[in-house]
Amino acid sequence: MKHKRSWWYSFVYAGDGLRYVILTQRNMKIHILAAFVVLSAGVMLDFSRSDWVMVIGAVFFVLFAEVMNTAVEKTIDMITLEYHPLARIVKNLAAGAVLLAAIYALIVAYLVIWPYILAVLQMGVFVRMTPV
Repeated sequence: MKHKRSWWYSFVYAGDGLRYVILTQRNMKIHILAAFVVLSAGVMLDFSRSDWVMVIGAVFFVLFAEVMNTAVEKTIDMITLEYHPLARIVKNLAAGAVLLAAIYALIVAYLVIWPYILAVLQMGVFVRMTPV
């Protein structure tokens, strides 16, 4: 009979996986830094609710893609230690998925943040420094 574990262990194991990807993957650290910058901008620029939905969705999409990319890479590494052209293709496909997610996030960031920046500039919040 299969041993039943508490549903809590599912969260513990998921946390272990997230901790692993954050501590070991350079690109995940970069994505988290970018997310922090964009989310901070959202707070400072007072995003609307719909803008928050789009930005948070894009952030989670990129983070999800990076986690899946790491899972694919580690699975391939577990299966074979030798070079294989199909392993290379699979790893490249997973990396391509992260690239697509990142491009999508950049597009969302541009479409959401740029109008706020223009509004701030038009309000004259930023004073131009002119020589005396």
